[in-house]
Amino acid sequence: MSNKSVIEPYLFFNGRCEEALKFYQQSLGAELQMMMRYKESPEPPPPGMTPPNWGDKIMHASLKIGQTIVMASDGCGEGAKFEGFSLSISVNTEAEAKKVFAALSEGGQVKMPLTKTFWSPCFGMLEDKFGIGWMVGINPVK
Repeated sequence: MSNKSVIEPYLFFNGRCEEALKFYQQSLGAELQMMMRYKESPEPPPPGMTPPNWGDKIMHASLKIGQTIVMASDGCGEGAKFEGFSLSISVNTEAEAKKVFAALSEGGQVKMPLTKTFWSPCFGMLEDKFGIGWMVGINPVK
């Protein structure tokens, strides 16, 4: 693997992708770079792969959050289970951390309120309304 390899999260929202994209655009200032619905695909999915009437659902989307690309889809109808990982977002100031934390936790659940830790002057954890775990903190001083 080259040192230019990149890992980009790909999230499947089981029918709520468009709602999630709008939420992250509003709460994080994410930039929608690309979006394709199943009905717009040059090759339709094989019969039975997606639920009936799934044409308007999102086949693939790409969001830019800061310098990171996060890809998303409605998937093929499987349940959305976001377990065993969290997305970590680092900002530059406590004010930014509070703003991002409040926006992401709207409709979700705070797991650890923002607080001072030995590794960050401001760090907290939450699960957003889509079940995505987030860790919000301040960039380390270099």
